[in-house]
Amino acid sequence: MAKSEGGPRRRFDPWRFGIWIALVVVVVLLMAVSASFRSTSNLTNVLQQNSLIGIVACGMFVMMVSGGFDLSVGAVGALVSVAAAAISVDVSVPVAILAGLALGVFIGLLNGVLIAKGRINAFMTTFAMASVVTGVMFIATSASPVVGNVGFLQQVSLFGTFIGLPEVFFVYIAVVVVTWVLMRRTKWGHYVYSLGGNRDASFLSGVPVVSAQTLAFCFGGFMAAVGGLLLLGESGIGQPSSATDWPLTAIAICVIAGVSLQGGEGRVQDTVAAALLLGVVDNGLNLLNVSPYVQPTVTGTVILIAVAGDQISRRRSVSATRAGARKPLPASGSGLEVPTPDEQVASGAPVT
Repeated sequence: MAKSEGGPRRRFDPWRFGIWIALVVVVVLLMAVSASFRSTSNLTNVLQQNSLIGIVACGMFVMMVSGGFDLSVGAVGALVSVAAAAISVDVSVPVAILAGLALGVFIGLLNGVLIAKGRINAFMTTFAMASVVTGVMFIATSASPVVGNVGFLQQVSLFGTFIGLPEVFFVYIAVVVVTWVLMRRTKWGHYVYSLGGNRDASFLSGVPVVSAQTLAFCFGGFMAAVGGLLLLGESGIGQPSSATDWPLTAIAICVIAGVSLQGGEGRVQDTVAAALLLGVVDNGLNLLNVSPYVQPTVTGTVILIAVAGDQISRRRSVSATRAGARKPLPASGSGLEVPTPDEQVASGAPVT
């Protein structure tokens, strides 16, 4: 810590912003080597394509901070897109949107109750839920896509722009802001961080761990449903086999952003950089005509570098904390002298 007249001041730690630095470096390099990448239309396309998975990652972020994760977000997104497509034709688009959001929250509630109250492993619970949801959806639709009437959703997801940027990107930023406020400025958010850090200690401290984690999964289901509705807006159809890569991609985004797999740590704003980093790398490799066999290697290397930077930051923080804990007692003359046993007896204080 560096002292100043205003009190202690935290030293600037560049590794704390490692993911943002990595994003800037990759963008600058790609702009330098590819004229197509730095075109306005391409950069806008990057924002549009990665906003949807970024929204899903915000829900995954909350669930991971609580100490769990959800492998059923892809199945939920596909189910919501199929159900909303059918309802939009038979009833109306507003009813389809509300029904889709309610469906996502309901599945999130089921996951949360089984995990938080039933204490069933999150991996097995959400994996099984994904299988059930996918099976029911395939039976109901005969594995066929459902065409929807999604003029409004299509405007937001695909064609709408505001000040030159896609509207879906502003939806994404709004979701990030709401998630940040809930996690950092509400009692529930503090509960989620607490139970993710140590569930048993949180319970003994009076934290309602069951309801807090259940709400975390409801929030994750809600965001998966938002993603499903936007996915429907992009394609105009509800596809039962869509969104299969959402779970692992959303988890990867959160891990790159520094969210601990054990829970209790992470900053939602860093998921924005992580989502854009993965999207920029994929986009740049495609524009450079890199072989699809090589692309996973490059993407994996970027992920490893980003995660390594985050681990370095964590270790530096832990080392600084331990160094402070081992700081020796003040020396004589500092004004904080420890009395000798004889002085304690003379003063009538108990001898330590």
